[in-house]
Amino acid sequence: MRVLVTGITGFAGGHLAERLTKQGDEIFGVARSSGANLKHLNTSIELIAADLQQFEVVEAILARVQPEAIYHLAGQAFVPKAWSDPWATLENNLRPQLNILQAMVKQGSSARLLAIASDQIYGAVPPDKLPINEETPLRPNNPYGVSKVAQDMLGLQYYLSHRLNVIRARTFNHIGPRQSPFFVSANFAKQIAQIEAKQADPVIYVGNLEAQRDFTNAADVAQAYSLLVRQGEAGEAYNVGSGQAYSIHYLLEVLLKYSHCEIEIKQDPNRMRPSDVAITYADNGKLKAQTGWTPQYTFEESLLQVLNYWREVVTKNSKD
Repeated sequence: MRVLVTGITGFAGGHLAERLTKQGDEIFGVARSSGANLKHLNTSIELIAADLQQFEVVEAILARVQPEAIYHLAGQAFVPKAWSDPWATLENNLRPQLNILQAMVKQGSSARLLAIASDQIYGAVPPDKLPINEETPLRPNNPYGVSKVAQDMLGLQYYLSHRLNVIRARTFNHIGPRQSPFFVSANFAKQIAQIEAKQADPVIYVGNLEAQRDFTNAADVAQAYSLLVRQGEAGEAYNVGSGQAYSIHYLLEVLLKYSHCEIEIKQDPNRMRPSDVAITYADNGKLKAQTGWTPQYTFEESLLQVLNYWREVVTKNSKD
């Protein structure tokens, strides 16, 4: 397929690029930053530096690329940042998708657009209502979740009003190599790697360890995205997640088991969020039934990938 990927140089974008490259797709990627997350790929991805908040820019890109599929991954994805600057998150997440939808309508595009939302749209779901399925009420409890509800509903609205081929993915936590250390598994892994390299004291600083989340390997998420673009039903929403909940405490415990160092754990009040969800995990039955998707990596295998990645980064940085 001839595909356009927004946010291709981000964490999820890099893993999706790997997947699409293996499939032999013709890939055009849009991003504001350099392609650091793509350097390991020996491929002819055409990178387009652009600001998707400008409608004329988006219109020109779609007119030139003429994609058969659009994976819209660009946006602000860090929940604490949304608390500190809610409007920037709303603007960054809404305007680019709206511009894409408007440009598709104007150009009569029949491309299949995958709009990426998040489990944050569901908010705090009572334990007796778990696992979360696509019919679970949307009750976001943070600004990031609100922005993703809006993206999800925009996708539905343009399907209903303009019959655009929009498929909505509601993605739960994903982990893997090259993720920013702003996120929990990468943050812990980086701290451990620095301790192993004797670049830091043997102490890991943590926030809420009791929260339980649904973690999926980013490569498995990329596979789900590709399958949804090809096999998903336009207008429908699909949860993308492993279907299991793991506590942050267990996540840290697994990472520590992979290390040979004795490490102390200390709570850091600055790592606590104004509101947090105790437990969340996906009912992924709809995704599996529609596409046959099955995760290929276990949680523990994924964490070892993350730790080994940060070991390589720390070693490389120490030599530079």
